[in-house]
Amino acid sequence: VQLQASGGGLVQAGGSLRLSCAASGRTFSRYRMGWFRQAPGKEREFVAHISWSGGSTDYADSVKGRFTISRDNAKNTVYLQMNSLKPEDTAVYYCAQYADLAGTWHYWGRGTQVTVSS
Repeated sequence: VQLQASGGGLVQAGGSLRLSCAASGRTFSRYRMGWFRQAPGKEREFVAHISWSGGSTDYADSVKGRFTISRDNAKNTVYLQMNSLKPEDTAVYYCAQYADLAGTWHYWGRGTQVTVSS
């Protein structure tokens, strides 16, 4: 499985970015997808995840109401729309694919840097 995240960049506080993660290697539409982030000096943390069908989503409290996760199974891509960005959203953002048999987020992309200036 290969996951390639893109769309990061530098944005001012209050701005928006949309991250994309293109997947290949196995049937994308069968698996839960998620976004995580890691800020400098901090552990990686959960941001959002979406079910295989897109019918169920969940978010970290810190991003609820500002971020939206979605997916396009025809394009093997998951998105993270980030609005009302804050400096504390600055981090490297990673997409991940859940492995049901392992019971973990098993496959990870390389990450894309998001920097929010105040």
